Amino acid sequence: MARQHLVRKRSVYPEAQKLRRFPGLVQMDEDTHYNKVEDVVGSHVEDAVTFWAQNVSRNKDIMKIGCSLSEVCPHANSVFGNLDPKKIYGGLFSEDKCWYRCKVLKTISDDKCLVRYIDYGNTEILNRSDIVEIPPELQFSSIAKKYRLWGLQIPSGQEVTQFDQGRTFLGSLIFEKEIKMRIKATYQDGTVIAQAEYGTVDIGEEVAKKGFAEKCRLTSGIDASEAKKPDPNQLALRSLKNPIPLWGRRSNQSTFSRPKGHFNGRLTLDVKYETNAGNHVTFPKESLAAGDFNLGSNVSLAKIKQDQKLIEENEKLKTEKEVLLENYKALELKVEQTAQELQQEKTATMDLTKHLESTLKTCVGTRLKNLAAKVELLKEIRHINISIRFGNDLSDAMQVLDEGSFTTLASLSELEKIWAEYNVAQEKIQTCPNENEGNILIAERNEVQQKLFVAVDVFILEVDELPLDKRLKTLQDLATSLESVYGKAKEGTNSEEILRKFYDWQCTKREEFASIRSETEASLQHLVAWFQNSQKVFDLSLDEPLTSEDMIGNIDEILEKTESCVCKELELSLIEQGVVDKEIILSTYSQVLQRIHSEEKFIATMLSKYKDSVEFKKQIIDCLNKSPSVDYLLSIKKTLKGLKAQLRWKLVEKSNLEESDDHDGTEIEKIKQEITQLRSSVFQEIYHEREEYEKLNSLTQKWFPELPLLYPEIGLLKYMNSGGLLTMSLERDLLDTEPMKELSSKRPLVCSEVNGQPVLLKGYSVDVDTEGRVIQRAASYHRACGYAKEEESGLLPLIFLFMCKSDPVAYLMVPYYPKANLSAVQASMPLTSEEALKVMKGVARGLHTLHSANIIHGSLHQNNVFALNREQGIVGDFDFTKSESQRASVNMMVGGLSLLSPELKIGKPPSASSDLYAYGCLLLWLSVPNQEFETNEDGIPKVDQFHLDDNVKSLLCSLIYFRSSMTAEQVLNAECFLLPKGKTIPNTEKEIEYTQHNKEDESKIESLDRYKEKARNGEANP
Repeated sequence: MARQHLVRKRSVYPEAQKLRRFPGLVQMDEDTHYNKVEDVVGSHVEDAVTFWAQNVSRNKDIMKIGCSLSEVCPHANSVFGNLDPKKIYGGLFSEDKCWYRCKVLKTISDDKCLVRYIDYGNTEILNRSDIVEIPPELQFSSIAKKYRLWGLQIPSGQEVTQFDQGRTFLGSLIFEKEIKMRIKATYQDGTVIAQAEYGTVDIGEEVAKKGFAEKCRLTSGIDASEAKKPDPNQLALRSLKNPIPLWGRRSNQSTFSRPKGHFNGRLTLDVKYETNAGNHVTFPKESLAAGDFNLGSNVSLAKIKQDQKLIEENEKLKTEKEVLLENYKALELKVEQTAQELQQEKTATMDLTKHLESTLKTCVGTRLKNLAAKVELLKEIRHINISIRFGNDLSDAMQVLDEGSFTTLASLSELEKIWAEYNVAQEKIQTCPNENEGNILIAERNEVQQKLFVAVDVFILEVDELPLDKRLKTLQDLATSLESVYGKAKEGTNSEEILRKFYDWQCTKREEFASIRSETEASLQHLVAWFQNSQKVFDLSLDEPLTSEDMIGNIDEILEKTESCVCKELELSLIEQGVVDKEIILSTYSQVLQRIHSEEKFIATMLSKYKDSVEFKKQIIDCLNKSPSVDYLLSIKKTLKGLKAQLRWKLVEKSNLEESDDHDGTEIEKIKQEITQLRSSVFQEIYHEREEYEKLNSLTQKWFPELPLLYPEIGLLKYMNSGGLLTMSLERDLLDTEPMKELSSKRPLVCSEVNGQPVLLKGYSVDVDTEGRVIQRAASYHRACGYAKEEESGLLPLIFLFMCKSDPVAYLMVPYYPKANLSAVQASMPLTSEEALKVMKGVARGLHTLHSANIIHGSLHQNNVFALNREQGIVGDFDFTKSESQRASVNMMVGGLSLLSPELKIGKPPSASSDLYAYGCLLLWLSVPNQEFETNEDGIPKVDQFHLDDNVKSLLCSLIYFRSSMTAEQVLNAECFLLPKGKTIPNTEKEIEYTQHNKEDESKIESLDRYKEKARNGEANP
């Protein structure tokens, strides 16, 4: 059977002498079974006091069950539908692929279930295909029983390691051993409370002596341990996460060969401590069942094994057949190629023979000319560096790597160790909710910080002395040089065997090449000597008689030898390397490149750690053993408080003067100027406050997580949670506001001016619950806008978020663009085709920004999409008090066309696809203004009726009909948005409309020109 997992039960089962106090037990003082002795063999251990065991008398039952299951289950139907937890099924154990009876404890998923093998006690997660129905004659009670040691319980709060050791210890006492159980009581779930003995050893006392369990304490009333008894399904699931003894492998030997439990051929306990699993114990696969198997069982098992062996042999033969077939095809191809080459050689030979016959008279001259040409070629080749053929450049590269290698740095290892300790200390501070405990953690952190500061100093000094930049440049140049010669390296594991093989190959090649060169030079010298000697034979002026045979010698042999040596060297130098040679060189090149990249990575790690160390030293040197001060922030808050008090006083003074009968206009104007100056000063300080908050936020994130804990009064945590959007220093009464009822009737909406910029204040009614959600949603939107540059985000930026102190209202400050939304623009002066595409490209960028941050807009419509200067499109914010579904529930219309996608209309949640549908409808509305839209039964507009540019029509079809496959990023890259600057999309209907429009009223064009001029100067927004 497969590897099982012990169930870690932490609940306590106290047993007492007076069992009537415990309602979870079946009292047995007067029962005939009380103190009854059973001989059992342990089969599965759950914890230090709980285990499963099989009665020795059930020996033959186990054997019969195994035989029956092996015959029935392979042909039975797999289960389907809902599984009955009370019913018994057949389960195919994953370890030995044998069938055992099981019950379903829990359905994990549609195709997986947690089961318990009822005749052994262990659990496993099985596929439904491995669970089958079994006949009624096998539907009887389990062989194995669950036992609990009398009078013992697991200590509360026991550590996992001790828990595992206790489980292992109990396993060594009871597993595969015949033990006597004196029954004391029985739980309602069938668990038997008993005293276990092995010979003269009381197993419960041994477990208690080791400290793995403790004596139960008497309680009155309800049994506390029974009340805390965990769900068996949860225990079974936990058991699958913890390795436990293997009990499930079958054996041909019998464990129960004698009636009274004296075991012949008993399988030994194989205890293996696994350090990674807390010293868990495992048992051999051969200990599946305690019982003799008859011949029929052995035959079934043998047949199964024989079939399995045949299958494996068939697979092996099939693989060998495929390999042989491939080899056959390769050989067949090679034979064909050889035949072609042979034919070519025959043709060449015939041509050569004819040529030799025709040139026989000039053979000596031709031979010498050819030899001279080859020698000339050999001279040129010798001047060329052919070291690449023998991997000399790779040898040189390895020498460079060996000589100046940076692969280890003692101070770096120490630094990383201390830095890891420092990070742990920082995390503890960050999660600490208590200031007193936090002070202790800060003190501990400061000690580590001091050590880290010293380690950083040592590391920086050591790195400063290393020529890392020079070494990195050398490695990069080396890699570039090798890649230019060998190309892209293949992936492979680092192996010294490859390098050793390369060195052996290189030495052999060098020796071979040196030998050939030596032979070539010797043969040429021999030929030169022959020519010198032959000169005397043909010199008639010499009187000394010479024998021609002695002087001339065998010139044919000399020429043959010389030609052979020259050709051999030319062949070695010019012929392409073989497959084996290439493989050796490329494998070595891959190893060299891996070493280069490994060292580059190490240097990059050092440089990165060096950069972090320098920053750490710079930030910490002034705050060593202490936290940064927030005095500057407090001074800003104090200044703000004074300025706001002055501003309020001036506002009251102005109000009093205006209400007086004899008010002085000059005095009022003077006070107004003072109020304006005070407002400017207040906002200047608020921006200073935000800058200081941002600095403290950065320090908190990187170096000092204790700041929110030490200074809760500054509200740093709120600032961080809001993404820097929330301010507690701004109040509505400090602003000169003007109601904007025409823009919104649902919530307070006022207009004001901050530093010369018109802004809107949106008021949201909030309570304790909705306030947090508003801040969270606004912060997510603000962060998404901040990840990209403001002008590139395509979103309406959020300036401030603040809470009203007198009323439950949250105010959101955003820029105000008068008459710049699409509804107002199209009503006054519709966008041209080119302008519409520019604007909608910006809107697509805004949706891409939101969707990249997993934010669904949900309420995209013509009133919250803005066309700034008629060319920059931005997406407006949404109602932060509403969820995505609530925002999308409002049916917005544009030109008689619903912006709700079909899936929203049938109640599906909003998605990026529904945002893009609304976007597509807006693009269609801008592309064909003043047109009636035909829709199908789902309310989807028909695009084909309009004469549009092909690229625009293609995009609209994708957005409206096939939007499930579209993303905002794909919309951004659509062809219609990639047109050359200045090129206008033709639109016949709009051109005719505007031509008529121009003829009717040219003054409107002049107004448009004036508007554009004002927009450029920032005087007005459409």
